[in-house]
Amino acid sequence: MSEFWNWWQHLPSHISPVLFHIGPVRVQYYGLMYIVAFAITYALVAIRLKRGEGPDMSSEQLQSLFTAMIVGLLVGARLGYVVFYNFAYYLQHPLEVILPFNFSNGIHYTGIAGMSFHGGGIGITVAVWLYTRKTKFSFLQVADLIAPTIPLGYTFGRIGNFINGELYGRITDKPWGMYFPQAPSPALRHPSQLYEAFFEGIFLFSILWIIRNRVRTPGAMLASYLIGYGVIRFVIEFFRQPDAQLGFILPGFSMGQILCTAMILIGTGALFYLRRKAPVQ
Repeated sequence: MSEFWNWWQHLPSHISPVLFHIGPVRVQYYGLMYIVAFAITYALVAIRLKRGEGPDMSSEQLQSLFTAMIVGLLVGARLGYVVFYNFAYYLQHPLEVILPFNFSNGIHYTGIAGMSFHGGGIGITVAVWLYTRKTKFSFLQVADLIAPTIPLGYTFGRIGNFINGELYGRITDKPWGMYFPQAPSPALRHPSQLYEAFFEGIFLFSILWIIRNRVRTPGAMLASYLIGYGVIRFVIEFFRQPDAQLGFILPGFSMGQILCTAMILIGTGALFYLRRKAPVQ
Protein backbone atom coordinates (compact mmCIF):
# COMPACT_ATOMS: atom_id res chain seq x y z
CA MET A 1 0.00 0.00 0.00
CA SER A 2 2.86 2.37 0.79
CA GLU A 3 4.20 1.86 -2.73
CA PHE A 4 0.86 2.93 -4.16
CA TRP A 5 0.74 6.14 -2.11
CA ASN A 6 4.33 6.93 -3.06
CA TRP A 7 3.44 6.50 -6.74
CA TRP A 8 0.25 8.54 -6.30
CA GLN A 9 1.91 11.39 -4.44
CA HIS A 10 4.61 11.80 -7.09
CA LEU A 11 2.29 11.28 -10.07
CA PRO A 12 2.29 14.95 -11.22
CA SER A 13 6.09 14.79 -11.54
CA HIS A 14 5.83 11.95 -14.04
CA ILE A 15 3.23 13.50 -16.36
CA SER A 16 4.43 15.63 -19.25
CA PRO A 17 1.96 18.34 -20.33
CA VAL A 18 3.21 17.98 -23.92
CA LEU A 19 1.47 15.36 -26.03
CA PHE A 20 3.93 15.59 -28.92
CA HIS A 21 6.14 18.01 -30.86
CA ILE A 22 5.88 19.07 -34.49
CA GLY A 23 9.10 20.95 -35.06
CA PRO A 24 9.05 23.97 -32.73
CA VAL A 25 5.30 23.58 -32.13
CA ARG A 26 4.21 21.78 -28.98
CA VAL A 27 0.80 20.09 -28.85
CA GLN A 28 -0.27 20.00 -25.21
CA TYR A 29 -2.90 17.96 -23.42
CA TYR A 30 -4.52 21.16 -22.13
CA GLY A 31 -5.43 22.35 -25.62
CA LEU A 32 -6.68 18.88 -26.49
CA MET A 33 -8.91 18.95 -23.42
CA TYR A 34 -10.63 22.09 -24.73
CA ILE A 35 -11.45 20.23 -27.94
CA VAL A 36 -12.75 17.22 -26.02
CA ALA A 37 -14.84 19.46 -23.75
CA PHE A 38 -16.57 21.18 -26.67
CA ALA A 39 -17.07 17.89 -28.52
CA ILE A 40 -18.82 16.35 -25.50
CA THR A 41 -20.94 19.43 -24.88
CA TYR A 42 -21.90 19.57 -28.55
CA ALA A 43 -22.85 15.88 -28.57
CA LEU A 44 -25.02 16.25 -25.45
CA VAL A 45 -26.81 19.31 -26.84
CA ALA A 46 -27.39 17.48 -30.14
CA ILE A 47 -28.89 14.56 -28.20
CA ARG A 48 -31.23 16.91 -26.37
CA LEU A 49 -32.37 18.51 -29.61
CA LYS A 50 -32.95 15.10 -31.19
CA ARG A 51 -35.16 14.18 -28.23
CA GLY A 52 -37.16 17.39 -28.60
CA GLU A 53 -35.79 18.92 -25.39
CA GLY A 54 -35.12 22.35 -26.82
CA PRO A 55 -35.99 24.79 -29.58
CA ASP A 56 -36.50 23.67 -33.17
CA MET A 57 -32.86 24.15 -34.17
CA SER A 58 -31.20 22.68 -37.26
CA SER A 59 -27.73 21.14 -37.23
CA GLU A 60 -26.41 24.16 -39.15
CA GLN A 61 -27.85 26.51 -36.55
CA LEU A 62 -26.35 24.41 -33.76
CA GLN A 63 -22.94 24.57 -35.42
CA SER A 64 -23.23 28.36 -35.70
CA LEU A 65 -24.22 28.55 -32.04
CA PHE A 66 -21.18 26.55 -30.95
CA THR A 67 -18.86 28.59 -33.14
CA ALA A 68 -20.09 31.69 -31.34
CA MET A 69 -19.69 29.95 -27.98
CA ILE A 70 -16.10 28.92 -28.71
CA VAL A 71 -15.17 32.49 -29.61
CA GLY A 72 -17.01 33.79 -26.55
CA LEU A 73 -15.26 31.30 -24.28
CA LEU A 74 -11.74 32.01 -25.51
CA VAL A 75 -12.14 35.79 -25.47
CA GLY A 76 -14.04 35.87 -22.19
CA ALA A 77 -11.75 33.42 -20.39
CA ARG A 78 -8.65 35.36 -21.39
CA LEU A 79 -10.06 38.80 -20.59
CA GLY A 80 -11.55 37.46 -17.37
CA TYR A 81 -8.12 36.31 -16.21
CA VAL A 82 -6.60 39.64 -17.16
CA VAL A 83 -9.25 41.68 -15.29
CA PHE A 84 -9.97 39.42 -12.31
CA TYR A 85 -6.59 37.87 -11.58
CA ASN A 86 -3.68 39.90 -12.96
CA PHE A 87 -4.91 43.32 -14.03
CA ALA A 88 -1.92 45.29 -12.71
CA TYR A 89 0.55 43.17 -14.68
CA TYR A 90 -1.33 43.33 -17.98
CA LEU A 91 -1.89 47.05 -17.55
CA GLN A 92 1.89 47.34 -17.83
CA HIS A 93 2.21 44.63 -20.54
CA PRO A 94 -0.91 45.08 -22.70
CA LEU A 95 0.47 43.21 -25.73
CA GLU A 96 0.71 40.03 -23.67
CA VAL A 97 -3.07 39.95 -23.35
CA ILE A 98 -3.32 38.67 -26.91
CA LEU A 99 0.25 37.76 -27.92
CA PRO A 100 2.18 34.82 -26.40
CA PHE A 101 5.38 36.81 -25.98
CA ASN A 102 7.14 38.68 -23.23
CA PHE A 103 8.42 42.03 -24.48
CA SER A 104 9.98 43.29 -21.24
CA ASN A 105 13.54 42.20 -22.14
CA GLY A 106 13.70 41.29 -25.79
CA ILE A 107 11.08 38.97 -27.27
CA HIS A 108 10.50 35.68 -25.51
CA TYR A 109 7.79 33.12 -26.24
CA THR A 110 5.72 32.47 -23.12
CA GLY A 111 2.48 30.89 -24.33
CA ILE A 112 -0.79 32.63 -23.51
CA ALA A 113 -1.17 31.53 -19.91
CA GLY A 114 -4.12 32.41 -17.73
CA MET A 115 -7.75 31.60 -18.43
CA SER A 116 -10.63 32.37 -16.08
CA PHE A 117 -13.67 30.12 -15.79
CA HIS A 118 -15.86 33.01 -14.69
CA GLY A 119 -14.66 35.14 -17.58
CA GLY A 120 -15.32 32.26 -19.95
CA GLY A 121 -18.83 31.93 -18.55
CA ILE A 122 -19.48 35.61 -19.16
CA GLY A 123 -18.08 35.30 -22.68
CA ILE A 124 -20.31 32.33 -23.52
CA THR A 125 -23.35 34.11 -22.08
CA VAL A 126 -22.71 37.18 -24.22
CA ALA A 127 -22.12 35.00 -27.30
CA VAL A 128 -25.38 33.09 -26.77
CA TRP A 129 -27.28 36.33 -26.19
CA LEU A 130 -25.92 37.85 -29.41
CA TYR A 131 -26.70 34.64 -31.30
CA THR A 132 -30.30 34.53 -30.08
CA ARG A 133 -30.83 38.18 -30.93
CA LYS A 134 -29.69 37.47 -34.47
CA THR A 135 -31.64 34.23 -34.93
CA LYS A 136 -34.76 35.22 -32.90
CA PHE A 137 -34.46 32.16 -30.65
CA SER A 138 -35.39 32.62 -27.00
CA PHE A 139 -32.26 33.32 -24.96
CA LEU A 140 -33.64 31.53 -21.90
CA GLN A 141 -34.64 28.49 -23.93
CA VAL A 142 -31.22 28.19 -25.55
CA ALA A 143 -29.47 28.79 -22.21
CA ASP A 144 -31.56 26.06 -20.58
CA LEU A 145 -30.67 23.74 -23.45
CA ILE A 146 -26.94 24.24 -22.91
CA ALA A 147 -26.66 24.63 -19.12
CA PRO A 148 -27.01 20.95 -18.07
CA THR A 149 -24.33 19.84 -20.53
CA ILE A 150 -21.57 22.28 -19.59
CA PRO A 151 -20.20 20.61 -16.42
CA LEU A 152 -19.29 17.36 -18.12
CA GLY A 153 -17.34 19.35 -20.70
CA TYR A 154 -15.16 21.30 -18.29
CA THR A 155 -14.42 18.13 -16.35
CA PHE A 156 -11.75 17.66 -19.01
CA GLY A 157 -10.54 21.22 -18.59
CA ARG A 158 -9.78 20.46 -14.95
CA ILE A 159 -7.98 17.28 -15.95
CA GLY A 160 -5.93 19.48 -18.28
CA ASN A 161 -5.08 21.72 -15.31
CA PHE A 162 -3.94 18.64 -13.40
CA ILE A 163 -1.72 17.43 -16.24
CA ASN A 164 -0.20 20.91 -16.46
CA GLY A 165 0.49 20.78 -12.71
CA GLU A 166 -1.25 24.14 -12.24
CA LEU A 167 -4.03 25.36 -9.94
CA TYR A 168 -2.86 22.93 -7.28
CA GLY A 169 -4.27 22.81 -3.78
CA ARG A 170 -3.18 23.95 -0.37
CA ILE A 171 -0.75 22.03 1.82
CA THR A 172 -2.23 18.93 3.45
CA ASP A 173 -1.17 15.94 5.55
CA LYS A 174 -3.71 13.62 3.90
CA PRO A 175 -2.22 10.54 2.24
CA TRP A 176 -3.89 11.40 -1.08
CA GLY A 177 -2.02 14.69 -1.23
CA MET A 178 0.43 15.17 -4.09
CA TYR A 179 3.73 16.85 -4.80
CA PHE A 180 3.38 19.44 -7.56
CA PRO A 181 6.68 20.50 -9.18
CA GLN A 182 5.45 24.07 -9.81
CA ALA A 183 4.42 24.62 -6.19
CA PRO A 184 6.56 27.05 -4.17
CA SER A 185 7.39 24.44 -1.50
CA PRO A 186 8.01 20.66 -1.60
CA ALA A 187 4.99 19.70 0.47
CA LEU A 188 1.98 17.46 -0.08
CA ARG A 189 -0.93 19.43 -1.51
CA HIS A 190 -4.58 18.74 -2.21
CA PRO A 191 -5.12 17.67 -5.84
CA SER A 192 -7.79 20.35 -6.07
CA GLN A 193 -7.97 20.03 -9.86
CA LEU A 194 -9.29 16.50 -9.43
CA TYR A 195 -11.75 17.62 -6.75
CA GLU A 196 -13.07 20.18 -9.22
CA ALA A 197 -13.14 17.71 -12.11
CA PHE A 198 -15.37 15.40 -10.08
CA PHE A 199 -17.62 17.76 -8.12
CA GLU A 200 -17.89 20.74 -10.50
CA GLY A 201 -17.96 18.36 -13.43
CA ILE A 202 -19.33 14.84 -13.03
CA PHE A 203 -21.34 15.44 -9.84
CA LEU A 204 -22.96 18.70 -10.98
CA PHE A 205 -23.61 17.30 -14.44
CA SER A 206 -25.39 14.27 -12.97
CA ILE A 207 -27.73 16.47 -10.93
CA LEU A 208 -28.54 18.88 -13.75
CA TRP A 209 -28.98 16.10 -16.29
CA ILE A 210 -31.45 14.29 -14.00
CA ILE A 211 -33.60 17.37 -13.39
CA ARG A 212 -33.34 18.88 -16.87
CA ASN A 213 -36.86 17.86 -17.95
CA ARG A 214 -38.44 18.43 -14.55
CA VAL A 215 -37.65 22.14 -14.43
CA ARG A 216 -40.41 23.91 -16.34
CA THR A 217 -39.73 27.59 -15.68
CA PRO A 218 -37.82 29.15 -18.62
CA GLY A 219 -34.36 30.15 -17.45
CA ALA A 220 -34.50 28.08 -14.27
CA MET A 221 -31.97 25.53 -15.54
CA LEU A 222 -29.47 28.31 -16.17
CA ALA A 223 -30.13 29.72 -12.70
CA SER A 224 -29.74 26.26 -11.15
CA TYR A 225 -26.42 25.83 -12.91
CA LEU A 226 -25.16 29.18 -11.60
CA ILE A 227 -26.15 28.29 -8.04
CA GLY A 228 -24.83 24.74 -8.23
CA TYR A 229 -21.46 25.64 -9.68
CA GLY A 230 -21.10 28.64 -7.38
CA VAL A 231 -21.71 26.59 -4.22
CA ILE A 232 -19.45 23.69 -5.22
CA ARG A 233 -16.58 25.89 -6.40
CA PHE A 234 -16.90 28.10 -3.29
CA VAL A 235 -16.35 25.06 -1.05
CA ILE A 236 -13.50 23.59 -3.11
CA GLU A 237 -11.68 26.93 -3.04
CA PHE A 238 -10.94 26.22 0.63
CA PHE A 239 -8.68 23.39 -0.61
CA ARG A 240 -7.18 25.26 -3.56
CA GLN A 241 -4.10 27.46 -3.35
CA PRO A 242 -5.02 31.11 -4.08
CA ASP A 243 -3.29 32.74 -7.03
CA ALA A 244 0.16 33.91 -5.93
CA GLN A 245 -0.24 37.42 -7.32
CA LEU A 246 -3.52 37.94 -5.46
CA GLY A 247 -3.50 35.83 -2.31
CA PHE A 248 -6.66 36.29 -0.27
CA ILE A 249 -8.84 39.20 -1.37
CA LEU A 250 -10.73 39.16 1.94
CA PRO A 251 -9.49 37.43 5.12
CA GLY A 252 -9.64 33.71 4.31
CA PHE A 253 -11.48 34.19 0.99
CA SER A 254 -10.04 34.03 -2.53
CA MET A 255 -11.01 35.84 -5.71
CA GLY A 256 -12.67 32.63 -6.92
CA GLN A 257 -14.93 32.61 -3.86
CA ILE A 258 -15.90 36.24 -4.38
CA LEU A 259 -16.83 35.53 -8.00
CA CYS A 260 -18.72 32.38 -6.96
CA THR A 261 -20.65 34.39 -4.38
CA ALA A 262 -21.73 36.69 -7.20
CA MET A 263 -22.80 33.63 -9.23
CA ILE A 264 -24.87 32.30 -6.33
CA LEU A 265 -26.57 35.65 -5.73
CA ILE A 266 -27.31 36.17 -9.44
CA GLY A 267 -28.61 32.63 -9.82
CA THR A 268 -30.79 32.83 -6.71
CA GLY A 269 -32.17 36.23 -7.66
CA ALA A 270 -32.87 35.06 -11.21
CA LEU A 271 -34.62 31.92 -9.94
CA PHE A 272 -37.00 33.87 -7.72
CA TYR A 273 -37.65 36.46 -10.44
CA LEU A 274 -38.31 33.88 -13.14
CA ARG A 275 -40.64 31.84 -10.95
CA ARG A 276 -42.64 34.93 -10.02
CA LYS A 277 -42.79 36.05 -13.61
CA ALA A 278 -43.72 32.62 -14.99
CA PRO A 279 -44.87 30.32 -12.15
CA VAL A 280 -44.75 26.59 -12.77
CA GLN A 281 -48.17 25.22 -13.65
